[in-house]
Amino acid sequence: MATVHGNLQGIKSSHIKQLEKLYDQRLPGDRLLTPEIAEQLATLSQTIHHPISGYVNRRGQIIRVGVGTPLQTQLAETDLPRRSGDRLSGIRCITVQFQPPDPSAFIALMRQRLDALVVLIVADPKGNKHRKDKADASIQQMHLAHIVPDPEQPWTVEAIAPNTLFEEDFDERIHEWERDIQAAGFDLSDAPTGQADRDRVLLVGVMAEGMTEQQFEDSIGELVRLVESAQGEVVGMVQQKRSRPDPQTVVGQGKVEEVTLEAQRSRANLVVFNRDISATQARNLEEQIGLLVVDRTEVILDIFAQRARSQAGKLQVELAQLEYMLPRLRGRGQAMSRLGAGIGTRGPGETKLETERRTIQRRINQLQQEVDQLQAHRARLRHQRENQDMPAIALVGYTNAGKSTLLNTLTQADIYTADQLFATLDPTTRRLTVMDPDTGNRRDLLLTDTVGFIHHLPPALMDAFRATLEEVTEADALLHVVDLSHPAWERHIQSVQEVLDELPSSPDDVLLVFNKVDRTDSETLALAQQTYPNALFISATERLGLETLRQRLVQFIDAHAITSPEIIPSK
Repeated sequence: MATVHGNLQGIKSSHIKQLEKLYDQRLPGDRLLTPEIAEQLATLSQTIHHPISGYVNRRGQIIRVGVGTPLQTQLAETDLPRRSGDRLSGIRCITVQFQPPDPSAFIALMRQRLDALVVLIVADPKGNKHRKDKADASIQQMHLAHIVPDPEQPWTVEAIAPNTLFEEDFDERIHEWERDIQAAGFDLSDAPTGQADRDRVLLVGVMAEGMTEQQFEDSIGELVRLVESAQGEVVGMVQQKRSRPDPQTVVGQGKVEEVTLEAQRSRANLVVFNRDISATQARNLEEQIGLLVVDRTEVILDIFAQRARSQAGKLQVELAQLEYMLPRLRGRGQAMSRLGAGIGTRGPGETKLETERRTIQRRINQLQQEVDQLQAHRARLRHQRENQDMPAIALVGYTNAGKSTLLNTLTQADIYTADQLFATLDPTTRRLTVMDPDTGNRRDLLLTDTVGFIHHLPPALMDAFRATLEEVTEADALLHVVDLSHPAWERHIQSVQEVLDELPSSPDDVLLVFNKVDRTDSETLALAQQTYPNALFISATERLGLETLRQRLVQFIDAHAITSPEIIPSK
């Protein structure tokens, strides 16, 4: 059955039938296009006020008709008759548009490995609804594009005269183009080179108003680390400075085209923005770029999903993902099983999107109940520890500051550590015994490793990980670990403090500990010592300054014995 693809909303049924009749047409196998087919396409495009794209195989059969641009109507990989990475697909596309071809058309050319792309530019139908001219007279320009074996610019486009387009034998020219591609060893496949299990990521950095150059560079550097921690590979970056984001596409239209071209050149399969983007912005960008577009928060959520090992961690990650997803559902057709009954739960005419929202909300409610149970369980564990009369100190700090390494070194724990952002998610509590240098008595305390913080920690994570963050709010004191070797260590201190300020309560006693001094230059070390004279300077991996840290912890214990009623308010 002849099916017209694309967005048919608002198009009359009579016009759809005319589009369906195009499937009955047949072109000569050695011609790219005939005047008759060009006239029909141009007339229909102006009539319905939408671009039209038709796909033709080498036998001259029209195999697909779509309303929209080549990117909006493109064939799936499984629909292409030839799928080899060193051969053209055997399909050409004829598209009618109202403006010269934009980069998205050439992206579709590359993705489908088309034999050729013919673009017919016709008069804009707006304001010309009563035109009686023949369609061929309204064709203002003709362009021919095809793939060339050049990694930097893998296609060429030229204006072409009607007599050349309609009369020249293109069969041999197409075979010649294909031979050139094969001789150059040019890979037409969209599959990225290297490891198949890694996303090839193009970063888009938007420098907002009020952001300094250093802050912008730090945010981009951190985004690179986040992508790498999520097992992605950064293959390129596009930047733009704007006073405020575009409400439709975040960046300007010209920059969207630049992103599209760069994504094709670098063979990226994912675009990541350094700021949060709305569902509408993501949808508009994906339609124009033709790739999945995500923001920084989605990358962080993906890392948490990979790192969660315990049942509690997986529970909290799923809750965070669903809370983030719910307001951003945009009809992608996710297949989700309903957790409740079906009959009587859906209203008349309820769409799949509404059903998914209902399903997600029910799952969120269920997960929130389980998180509440997790909070109650951890509260009982803390109560048992309090009965042992041991002070509890929570390790906090920016992600990858070395908290887990420090806990392993002090307590001989075996927590997973790695030079990654958010290497560990689950809180771990270990007993630490220290010697009082004045009395020679042994003193015990509890050290708890907590999830790392980050600048602008997503609110979904703050809510979902409230059971974990309670380990911070219920501690007697905090050990704030800072990676002094990081160029943005001062901003990291500020970011951690901002997160602590958002918590319902946190201990007043905070010991600042600068880690990784063995990787720090003398100028930075001197600046930190001058700015924070009461802080400690250590290296957890090289075991530098740990004895001084143990002595300071004894002082913390003594301070807790005197001031604990005031440090943690009674619940």
